[in-house]
Amino acid sequence: MADGEILGRIDDLIAEEHELRSRSVGVGLNGDDQSRLTRVEQELDQCWDLLRQRRAKTEFHENPEEAQVRSVGEVEGYRQ
Repeated sequence: MADGEILGRIDDLIAEEHELRSRSVGVGLNGDDQSRLTRVEQELDQCWDLLRQRRAKTEFHENPEEAQVRSVGEVEGYRQ
């Protein structure tokens, strides 16, 4: 996936995240929407991580196509 495609996916996910969050104001989210929000946040983290990997590879004259999507557990584990 090229950088532009990743950025496009990020834009789509951000729009969905904002829509879900706006629905939650004052009433919260139902279980399905809360689950979807969690999945959206996780996929966003994976996309940002993939983009950072690709940019780092490019900066160090490596092939950005070798960057791979990391598991949610691995990406989410960076915070801890």
